[in-house]
Amino acid sequence: MNPSFSQEPLDARDRPARLTVGVVGAGRVGPALAASLRLAGHRPVAVSGVSDASVRRAAALLPDVPLVTPAEVLARAELVLLTVPDDALPGLVEGLAETGAVRPGQLIVHTSGRYGTRVLDPARRAGALPLALHPVMTFTGTSVDVQRLAGCSFGVTAPEELRLAAEALVIEMGGEPEQIAEEARPLYHAALALGANHLVTLVAQSMELLRKAGVGAPDRMLGPLLGAALDNALRSGDAALTGPVARGDAGTVAAHVRELRTHAPQAVAGYLAMARTTADRALASGLLKPESAEDLLGVLSDSAHTLSGPDGLSGPHGPDGQKGLSGPDGQDGQGGQDGQDGQDGPEGSGPGENR
Repeated sequence: MNPSFSQEPLDARDRPARLTVGVVGAGRVGPALAASLRLAGHRPVAVSGVSDASVRRAAALLPDVPLVTPAEVLARAELVLLTVPDDALPGLVEGLAETGAVRPGQLIVHTSGRYGTRVLDPARRAGALPLALHPVMTFTGTSVDVQRLAGCSFGVTAPEELRLAAEALVIEMGGEPEQIAEEARPLYHAALALGANHLVTLVAQSMELLRKAGVGAPDRMLGPLLGAALDNALRSGDAALTGPVARGDAGTVAAHVRELRTHAPQAVAGYLAMARTTADRALASGLLKPESAEDLLGVLSDSAHTLSGPDGLSGPHGPDGQKGLSGPDGQDGQGGQDGQDGQDGPEGSGPGENR
């Protein structure tokens, strides 16, 4: 949270006036934010959505707010939330600006983690006031999301003259503003996707394997373990690493790989990638001694080289096949993914509504 907001109350001049609010894209995020703004005294007046899921979501979180076209949303609202997928955002902004839907003095807010305010330049040229407010939270599309916004961090990017107004809006929703520079937005978003989106994949995969091992309630088994691991990681970083990789137990890791090849071959590539990354970090932090790592690195290398097809790895030791850490920082340099927030899942959604 910005230190100034933790130490001093907002001046009344820095608080946004009570605004009419519109939502373009009734995915999981937009209706929740609008409902939260309603609790703060603002007035949702219009929402756009196409899919059945969007219509139901809007009706549940924004009852009595009419469902209209995106252009009509902008015509009715002083504050417009553009809550669409990252890839759809640039085209949406350009289209709204080109059709004259954007009004001078209108607050145009997007919730993409990937973009700052530059993506809103077409609206800015039409006289709009651009803000990027990204809630660092996963959304369910239900009323519980409004409660979860309390204490939720928001990645805020705004022109200097709008910075206080942006932070005030976040605080009114119960969130904590964190300023993110325009050029840092992609890295910021990659970090969140790496931590949150991939965590869901890992947990779901772990539960699936536990069921195959005969565990009747894998969620109850994993809950305390993962809760403690997350708490330790947030408190201590790499010092919280435990398990066979951090200990250099090559035989245990080899047994894991054999079992996964037999029972869940689709999980082998991910296991090896994460095991090598864990080994790199354990080595770099001094938890794993080089002399204890040789057999482990050999197991990981041999296992990786046996993979073939589209899921194959190039080998955890780099293109020259040498053991040890690659690069000056001991990382293999794997790229982050541009994960999407708030997908509608199997229920499906219309174009531009799955944030």
